[in-house]
Amino acid sequence: MARPCRKYGLAFHAAIIWLVLVLLCATSVGFWPLPYTLDQIDTEHLAALPGGEHLLGTDATGRDIVSRLLFGARVSLTVGICAPLLGLSVGLLLGMPSGMYRGWTERVIVTLADVILAFPGLVFLLVFTSVLGPSLTTITLGLGLLISPRFVRVVRSNTIRFAEREFVQAARIGGAGDISILFREILPNILGPLLAYTLVVAGFVIIAEGGLGFLGLSVPSPTPSWGGMIATGGMCWNRHRILP
Repeated sequence: MARPCRKYGLAFHAAIIWLVLVLLCATSVGFWPLPYTLDQIDTEHLAALPGGEHLLGTDATGRDIVSRLLFGARVSLTVGICAPLLGLSVGLLLGMPSGMYRGWTERVIVTLADVILAFPGLVFLLVFTSVLGPSLTTITLGLGLLISPRFVRVVRSNTIRFAEREFVQAARIGGAGDISILFREILPNILGPLLAYTLVVAGFVIIAEGGLGFLGLSVPSPTPSWGGMIATGGMCWNRHRILP
């Protein structure tokens, strides 16, 4: 009997096409014959409106918006991919033992995760970037550590759900050790939901990086980021009296 074909809507295909397009642009922009580099200044077109030599205009210092938009995608995608993967790694490292052994191990790990979750995220990132300095590595590490307690909770709950299943008990009776059970029996079963959760978190991480860039706490100039471009874009619009 043939399996029924699952039909996806237009919104799903549009989202996939958009993500693939952004990823291709970010990874291949270095090979494009762009008319302007990301930090090239056009003194004759400061804060120019879209059109003419600059398709999307220029910023307040005369740098081409298209070039900076394409290169800025690298920052957002790097943070959006690496930070959730860091949080996932920390979640697996701490969440699986807490769900497997329970007892004092679970209490210590869960308490540590709750302490980090109780701390205001923006304050944590402000302190983190102020101590280590604003950079792509700092932002990625800070966001990865900030979301890791959420991954710890998700991994722990899924590990508890599978730790007492029949196939785990059969593996234990067969002489398998705890490490083998964790990585050969439990991990393959919880990896699917974790990857789905990772994709959801990636979107929030990209938005968080944009907010930090808006506050001037993301990658330093002249490296472009979408949040930093939004912050400086307001001056350009005000100059042309588009905003009241």
